[in-house]
Amino acid sequence: MAGTPAPRHRSGLPELMEWLGSGFPAVPVAWGAHTIPIEVSDSGEQYILRAELPGVDPEKDIEITTEGDTLTVRAEHSESKEDKRHSEFRYGSFERTVRLPFPIPDEGLMAEYRDGILTVTVPRAAEKERAPRRIPISRAD
Repeated sequence: MAGTPAPRHRSGLPELMEWLGSGFPAVPVAWGAHTIPIEVSDSGEQYILRAELPGVDPEKDIEITTEGDTLTVRAEHSESKEDKRHSEFRYGSFERTVRLPFPIPDEGLMAEYRDGILTVTVPRAAEKERAPRRIPISRAD
């Protein structure tokens, strides 16, 4: 049917790794940290990363760092002390690193947490105009 979006499928890899990790101690469970589900958009003027992080305190549990052209989001979700009969919540460390298609500027980054979603906005730095330059060529005799 034209105009109908294709159904979205979710990877079962994290659940498989967790299941395998529970019976096979040599297999790392998501390499020590759960992967954070993300959405990425690029308007041309800014890069927007949305990360799904329900149940965390953004002031205490989330850390965002940048280096060069990479942005890393780390979070910690602690389990409550109450006795549970059943839980499918994920607890522990969560991490996601994303390489942007441009160097991350020192200023203008914004982060907002609302309703379990962290939104990080990274503006594109103005491209520095470079004057044409001549590259000298040496003779390899």
